Amino acid sequence: MNDSPPRLVRVLAGLALALPPLWAGASLAEPARDPASTAPWIGQEQRLETPPAETVSPAEKAWRGTFELYGFAPLRTTGTTTINGREAEVDQDLGEILRVLRFAASARGSVEQGRLGLLGDLWYVNLAAQSGRLVGNRSLFTATADVGQKLGIYDLAVRYRFGEQESALGRPGAYSVIPYAGMRLIDGRLDLAATLEGPFGRTLLEPSRNFQRTWVQPLVGTQATVFLSPRLRAFARGDVGGFGLAGQQDLSGNAQVGLGYAIGDNTDLNLSWRYMGLKWNNGEAQSNGFSTNMNGIEVGVKFFFGGAPKGPAVAAAPEPTPLEPTPAEAP
Repeated sequence: MNDSPPRLVRVLAGLALALPPLWAGASLAEPARDPASTAPWIGQEQRLETPPAETVSPAEKAWRGTFELYGFAPLRTTGTTTINGREAEVDQDLGEILRVLRFAASARGSVEQGRLGLLGDLWYVNLAAQSGRLVGNRSLFTATADVGQKLGIYDLAVRYRFGEQESALGRPGAYSVIPYAGMRLIDGRLDLAATLEGPFGRTLLEPSRNFQRTWVQPLVGTQATVFLSPRLRAFARGDVGGFGLAGQQDLSGNAQVGLGYAIGDNTDLNLSWRYMGLKWNNGEAQSNGFSTNMNGIEVGVKFFFGGAPKGPAVAAAPEPTPLEPTPAEAP
């Protein structure tokens, strides 16, 4: 019993002498971690579990849009105007159209979130009286006509995009195909004044006639774009409206193909060839109607706006710094 305290003292003293070498060995077997190396750095990518509702990228969820101011210059225009059974034909080139042009305005645009969006196209022209010729048997008379026209075509449609987002800049080969469906509102006013020159130099003036109609057509179409270089892209568009639902003859359509070049990060200059056709007639005995066919050059400036911020979404990891050699490894 008297030997127990000295023996306990000797055990504790032995442990005190053995612990320092053990701690040193442990420190050599597993180096201490640098707290700064495990701390997250600013901009470091964080890989977090994303719930299924958030699988859409921010770029797809952001609102985007386009707006284009354009001018359509038809190199040739042909058509007919029929009022109360009297029909007149016109066939004019661009110079003749410009001489009777009073006013013209046109613009198109679109908005989109994700892949679903809306598009609109507004086109209006006001032409003063232009010379034409009356159609029919006029063996005793020489017939001429003056035809005036005010015509507005306004499209509104729902669209869905396949492929890349619309932009001024893109990688070569990037494309988008956008089918759309909606309605086309047509508002037209026609004026017709005829002059008949009979035998013995007599001139007969028929009373002026006018006709106005506003109607809606169903509309389907597709537009497509493919980048040929980072700034140069080719595009095409085609649509059809009417399908004979608003008259005996009721049909309209567009066909367009061209090139666009980026003159800024968000601006395109577009040059294209375009055909536009429209025909309507009520089919009655004293019929009313008109037709027009135009083909020529369209020039436009297109702006792209909205969308996710440009640039990398995640910062790049910093380069690791080399470890300094310990004194034992130094030469």
